[in-house]
Amino acid sequence: HAFSVRLLKMYADRIGYDRNFNIYDVDDQKSIITKIKKEMNIGDNDSSKPGVLANRISKLKEQRIGINELGQQVDLKVPANKIFAQIYQSYNETLKKNNAMDFSDLLVNARKLLDDKFILERIQERYKYIMVDEYQDTNHLQYEIIRILASKTRNLCVVGDDWQGIYSWRGADIQNIIDFKKDYPEAKIINLEENYRSTKNIINAANAVIKNNANQMEKTLFTNKPEGEKVTLIEGLDEK
Repeated sequence: HAFSVRLLKMYADRIGYDRNFNIYDVDDQKSIITKIKKEMNIGDNDSSKPGVLANRISKLKEQRIGINELGQQVDLKVPANKIFAQIYQSYNETLKKNNAMDFSDLLVNARKLLDDKFILERIQERYKYIMVDEYQDTNHLQYEIIRILASKTRNLCVVGDDWQGIYSWRGADIQNIIDFKKDYPEAKIINLEENYRSTKNIINAANAVIKNNANQMEKTLFTNKPEGEKVTLIEGLDEK
């Protein structure tokens, strides 16, 4: 997101924004949606709370599903879908009117800028070496931005762990790191398998559980720490 902001501060005028655009956070998003719902006389239920709607809008944007594409995803004749589409459109219009972008817009619009050959040539010349941390948490849009930036020099280093991919609910795509070797067959992979924090019993238990994942990057954790206490299994009535 920080990279996207830098890029947009230089070139936002090429996609219809003032370079001194505003960035709206989650509270701003919820405030705008609350105002739109009030104007449309829509009450609150579990699926129409401002935070839920803001999250849904963000996911759609990062999948590059705008108002025009939404009708291909859901049946807009269904009242709930029609209302959501109206909120989505009003929300986007409000942001544009205020020369503002939310966090998802930063990624979407940065990706849009990279389709401009004039910009791409200059950015690729400027960023010859690229490093991405927590690569397992990238979504498809971030993956595309990284792929395009690195396409000229292929000087790309990523750091991540598919075993720590826990953000799929936020749009992260674990396949980005699992498929890295396919995308960059010339890449050298360095496994950091020694754990400095946990005892042997914990590491062995973790290895025994994770080995059942059908889709993973092969590695085996080890530690030079003591055996430690045995792992205790607690079976609860529910997730709470």
